[in-house]
Amino acid sequence: MGDPAARDWNTMSTTTGHAQRVRDFITDGIRAGVYGARSKLPTERALAAQLAVPRSAVRDALAVLESGGAVTRIIGSGTYVRAAASGPPPAEPSPPSASPAEIMEARLLVEPRLAELAAINADQDDFARFDDCIRQGDAADDFEAFEHWDAALHQAIARSTHNRLVIELYAMITRARDLTAWGELKRRSLSAERRDHYRREHHAIVAALKARDAAAAETALLGHLERVRSNLLGR
Repeated sequence: MGDPAARDWNTMSTTTGHAQRVRDFITDGIRAGVYGARSKLPTERALAAQLAVPRSAVRDALAVLESGGAVTRIIGSGTYVRAAASGPPPAEPSPPSASPAEIMEARLLVEPRLAELAAINADQDDFARFDDCIRQGDAADDFEAFEHWDAALHQAIARSTHNRLVIELYAMITRARDLTAWGELKRRSLSAERRDHYRREHHAIVAALKARDAAAAETALLGHLERVRSNLLGR
């Protein structure tokens, strides 16, 4: 049968390609001054129509741009170019090639430690963002929607550390995921039962963060990632 991760190594999913197209469009617009500092970006619906891509691809692209600090999303208002981007934004460093197994190893090293900082530094806006991701993830009734809000929660936790180096480190991991067949691997591994497990684990992680219980948050996040690794890679 072979290793599923190896078989998918050179496969780029259509969704990933669409998300990359959206990111390139927005980044090019920022660099060219089409979208200035603090300006509001078009809505997800408008971007999807303009670029002929699914809205899920737009959501994925905006989540990555937010994790990298290029834009900020305000619930109920929209997505805005960050003030720090008043000049041309620096080019994103290209992540090294990494297999899904290597990405999981990196996540297991980084994210549990990251939870400790999040428990200490997260503010009320971060808590509101966690709650929104949880609510949307609970309501998601298809793979694309659930995967979007799953990724958005992990990115929100990274952002809540308020440590720019940590945020960029996690953004690098996210970009590495976008260069692999991660999406298709995750799709094949995600049953309804496993999705329910992930939802319960997300609730436990957020509850620990909001209680500012760093040890519990670290333990919950580590257990969650170990389950993800087992489901994706069979180990």
